[in-house]
Amino acid sequence: MKILIIEDEVKTAKFLKKGLSEAGYVIDTAGDGLEGLHLAQEIDFDLVILDVMLPVLDGWQVLARLREASRQSLVLMLTARDTVHERVRGFELGTDDYLVKPFAFSELLARVRSLLRRSTPRPQETVRMADLEIDLLRQRATRAGQKLELTSKEFLLLTLLARRPGEVLSRTLIAESVWDMNFDSDTNVVDVNVRRLRSKVDDPFPVKLIHTVRGAGYVFESET
Repeated sequence: MKILIIEDEVKTAKFLKKGLSEAGYVIDTAGDGLEGLHLAQEIDFDLVILDVMLPVLDGWQVLARLREASRQSLVLMLTARDTVHERVRGFELGTDDYLVKPFAFSELLARVRSLLRRSTPRPQETVRMADLEIDLLRQRATRAGQKLELTSKEFLLLTLLARRPGEVLSRTLIAESVWDMNFDSDTNVVDVNVRRLRSKVDDPFPVKLIHTVRGAGYVFESET
């Protein structure tokens, strides 16, 4: 599931991105309304988390233009003002839910999950490749029936790769998605952690699933 966070408060955006990434979602962020509108029009996001008070274009303008353009992404609006007028305006413009700041992350995550459940017949609960099975809800992975002892970051890394089979993922994308950091060419954190993951997921088994694409990154696919 892809989520776009349009939020100009850097601390809040980083907090939401970290928490939602750890919950298994693929996250993009935008720091103003115009940038967010552009991303939401170019990419099919499952959900847009949209702050009302934004520079350049405010949240109302972004929402109105998305609906005028017939973009069907779900929208969860965030606002510091809890008034009936604000809520009514949001729903009239086409928001799907409304959350007032300050809020607990657990409540936001529950709202996100509820919205996404309603939008799809059934959320993806497991990912399978060859004899590997990943239980996304219970955050457990097994291979050939054997439980894999993974750290939370290793599970997140494996999930990121497994949910995009056949797609070459760059070190930059992996670093941003798993560690919420910009990839520095002098840093080998991605390569080190991929090696550790391989030692658990691939090394004990004849069929290898995690492959290096020289100069590009890593791809998850079964050997043929």
